[in-house]
Amino acid sequence: MKRAGIKDVAKEAGVSVSTVSYVLNRTPTETISPETSRRVLEAAKRLNYVPNLNARSLSSRRSNLIGVLIPQTEPGRELVFSNPFYGDLLSSIEYTARQRGYHLLLSGTQEDQSYLSIARNRGVDGIIIIGTYPGENLNELKQMDIPVVLVDSYVKDEYFHTIGIEDKEGAKLATRYLIEKGHRRIAFISGSIRENGVNMKRWQGYCEAMTEAGLPVEEDAIYSGTVDYEYGAIAAHEFVERGRRQSAAFVTADIITMGVIKGLMEQGLRVPRDLSVVSFDDVNLSQMAYPAFTTVHQDIAEKGRQAVLLALDAASRKERRHTECILPLSIVERDSVMEWRE
Repeated sequence: MKRAGIKDVAKEAGVSVSTVSYVLNRTPTETISPETSRRVLEAAKRLNYVPNLNARSLSSRRSNLIGVLIPQTEPGRELVFSNPFYGDLLSSIEYTARQRGYHLLLSGTQEDQSYLSIARNRGVDGIIIIGTYPGENLNELKQMDIPVVLVDSYVKDEYFHTIGIEDKEGAKLATRYLIEKGHRRIAFISGSIRENGVNMKRWQGYCEAMTEAGLPVEEDAIYSGTVDYEYGAIAAHEFVERGRRQSAAFVTADIITMGVIKGLMEQGLRVPRDLSVVSFDDVNLSQMAYPAFTTVHQDIAEKGRQAVLLALDAASRKERRHTECILPLSIVERDSVMEWRE
């Protein structure tokens, strides 16, 4: 069956092609009578008319696509699918974009893969990059006249729009919470700690909170690996092998915490009886775990929503103006911490 075009809809409805275009695109500057709009919409429905997005892109010079790039910062990890943080964030990004007539082009990238080639080949109207580091991949994007929004990145360059949280302050909030509950020996369990990265900021916050409380940062209290469930279980086994010297732990991501809980259970230990835990992120699954764990809440859905709005707002403006958005943090108390008495 031949695909119906805009001319077919115009003929079926007895109106001009331009009128069909005005009705289907809801052009606000044109006044079309309700009766005419009804005829056009009914004709389009009868003919199963589907807009030709490629033709629309050529005429408007817009693709109605937002590129979402997730750099592969840990070799071999399927971060998009294994970490619920990304699921929560991408769900919000997709919904916000769809509500505004946009679709997503989602891509993971290797560290040596060109962001520019992905953006140029797909003709996106804006790019959202999640968790990247400074480097040539970012600098080359300046060759394109499209907005770039960095999520959870400590890149200092006013060419890019940014949205994130105060990771160091969030880590201090978590560590202080444990100290206030009487804990003095507190482990730090994290993904890899890289310069200008989220985990580095959370490490700094942990150290500052310990130092301000007059507590030592002990070498055997530090665990650093990958941001995934499997590493959490490995860290729990290492905790036992090292002699269980800490009464509590600050864990920098909920997905790691889930693994820690499982790893302790495998060895007959329980949270919080044998180790109190404060986590970070407050993904949807954090309250479904057993025990549901206390965590630093960040509004992941709002982070995704604001990322899309920043990209679309920047795309609609002629002048370039750097925008930075910092979202608040708070502690959500659940069942993973108990008060400690020496």
